[in-house]
Amino acid sequence: MAVMGWQTAFASASYLCGTEIQGTAILAHKLYEPEAWHGTLIVWAALVAALLANLVGGKFLPRLEAIILVIHIIGFFGILIPLVYMSEHKSNDEVFLQFLNSGEFPTQGISWFVGMTSCAFAFAGGDAAVHMAEEVNNASIVIPRALMMSVGINGCLGFGMLLAMLFCLGNMDDALNTTTGYPFIEVFYQGTGSMAGSLTMCSIILIIAVCSVVGLLAATSRQFWSFARDRGVPGWRFWSQVSPTNRLPMWSVLLTTLISLLLALINIGSSVALNDVLSMAVSGLYSSYLIVSVLLLFRRIKGDISRYNDNDDDIVNLPGKKLVWGPFHVPGIWGILVNGFAVIYIIIVIFWSFWPTAMNPSVTDMNYSVVGWGGVIFLATLYYVIRARHIYTGPVVEISM
Repeated sequence: MAVMGWQTAFASASYLCGTEIQGTAILAHKLYEPEAWHGTLIVWAALVAALLANLVGGKFLPRLEAIILVIHIIGFFGILIPLVYMSEHKSNDEVFLQFLNSGEFPTQGISWFVGMTSCAFAFAGGDAAVHMAEEVNNASIVIPRALMMSVGINGCLGFGMLLAMLFCLGNMDDALNTTTGYPFIEVFYQGTGSMAGSLTMCSIILIIAVCSVVGLLAATSRQFWSFARDRGVPGWRFWSQVSPTNRLPMWSVLLTTLISLLLALINIGSSVALNDVLSMAVSGLYSSYLIVSVLLLFRRIKGDISRYNDNDDDIVNLPGKKLVWGPFHVPGIWGILVNGFAVIYIIIVIFWSFWPTAMNPSVTDMNYSVVGWGGVIFLATLYYVIRARHIYTGPVVEISM
């Protein structure tokens, strides 16, 4: 589930990046006649740029990510301030009390849950830092901090930008039906009334989007490499190799890039079908979270968890051993409540991620992500029964002597 979720999430982010660049070109050049294959080529260009950045190795990637963080925060204010200052503002009632049901579902509640999938996608992948743990010093402290800071910083910035976009929405029909394919581009143009200002704001988004593809390739390839090293995927001996020259999992990086290059071809035939890949990212990632959350909740209720002890060299993850807390955890009943809420929320997200975006969809508009999700489960189960149960023994722990 994690492999499927991360591979499709990387493909989805690459697709969004490429088509956002194409949408900005549509806004800037009125005579430009967009074609689906144009978007695919731009996606490929973003993937090649991400591949080259990841193959450099050394200290380049962490330094690049530090620069991206600065651009991310400064860019937030670079968009928020002119948008709020120059746009006409909607009323509080329109922002907080007006609900739409564009999919014509029987009830507003169903419409709300179906629309929640996009929000769930934005929160998926928070575990990205976890998959870089083996390349991080003092990971048991640094990784939890990275997770919490990611949610804290982006949660505050995202909520602020959400409110600004709603108040500065302008003509909603024009935004939803824009030829650019992205309502936020039209909102920028309506709000500022300036082509130069709109393109500058879009450029900030595009820079961050391209850089996010770079970071996602790193996390996705490491996640796949880690599972290959654990003998969890077919051909694990090959995919788990690490280059002796640059110390990078080269084959894993190349395979991850190739998968997204091939998935981008779907856009030529149907952008709706490629959006199903986005739904698979949500269902795949959240399914992997669900398994972990259920097992942890079971252990919490059973009380089968020990406290972390730096001096206890005998604690290892073996069958029958208790789960050991790391430096960060929520103890007692509060931890049970947090895990219980997580399980309920994740089940809701997975269920609604399989729904189409409108009632009575046609064959071409149907959401087929459940087929891919179920297919991966079937193939993984089949592979386990035939082969993996004989070679897979759980996570491999590497020790430097």
